[in-house]
Amino acid sequence: MKFCADASRQAGEDPIGWAGSHEIFVLIECPPPWSNNEFESKAAPANLSSFADELDQVEPSARVLLIHGEVLQHHTRLIMFRQSELANGYCKQEAQFSDIDAAVQNLPKYLADSNLGTDATPIRDILVCTHGSHDRCCGKYGYPFYRQALAIVRDLGLENVRVWQSSHFGGHRFAPTILDFPDGRCYGRLTPETFLSILTRQGDIHALKNVYRGWGILAGSEYPIASQVMERELMLQHGWDWFNCKIAYRIIEESADAVFSRVEFTVVKPDDSIQCYQADVVEDESRALYISGDCDGEVEKLPHRIVKNLVEV
Repeated sequence: MKFCADASRQAGEDPIGWAGSHEIFVLIECPPPWSNNEFESKAAPANLSSFADELDQVEPSARVLLIHGEVLQHHTRLIMFRQSELANGYCKQEAQFSDIDAAVQNLPKYLADSNLGTDATPIRDILVCTHGSHDRCCGKYGYPFYRQALAIVRDLGLENVRVWQSSHFGGHRFAPTILDFPDGRCYGRLTPETFLSILTRQGDIHALKNVYRGWGILAGSEYPIASQVMERELMLQHGWDWFNCKIAYRIIEESADAVFSRVEFTVVKPDDSIQCYQADVVEDESRALYISGDCDGEVEKLPHRIVKNLVEV
């Protein structure tokens, strides 16, 4: 049996630029097992699938995920993360309901009012994809890593960190893969050592180079996403202080095939000083890979993009 994560790792594929970009993440507690289509799972309400379809029509940049925690709860938690204009992550809304049906029924109300359930409590929510029925790699690598992540957080005594199992959010060939909220950054091919660095934001920042998939607030027309590729370069230059900066970005220029993009980042540092950077993000044809993008997929071209001419303006 072939695993796409093994093929990607053996080929040395760079994970940067392959994080899904979404303006809104909707997380609903729902116990596994989850079906290939998570909204058709046994514990999911019948109306959840139609709601997700309707949401995709009105909010195409929204993503609905099922989550499940380790502690047995007598309620169902609904968590939403929304982007803001100048940001270093997402703003959180959170509420508890008697059951999952009540959570789904109240979803439209929370989507319509961004102030409802606003929660500024400094809690990190780490989602580990364990959705093995969607892709085998997330079962093979995701669930064991979920157990490791729980143990690491427990051993460190981090009471402000919650670790969740999550349904699929893309990038199974980089399993085990996580989403780290509220900042919304995505990582893959994690080990206990790299996860510890991400949790504590300590150690050599360059250890993240081979596990960082990108930042969910940064969008693009083609994968790998040019703004995510440039953001990693800035992160590696600035070190861990980068995680405390707020950013705005724009695509200044882009070729029709997105092989070339000129990207600009405006960066507001914690001391309120402002810096502006521009760079070209270009496809490096010599580093393109021809492998399967998922376990059951055909061989395809997976482009590689690099940063050139990075300057402060």
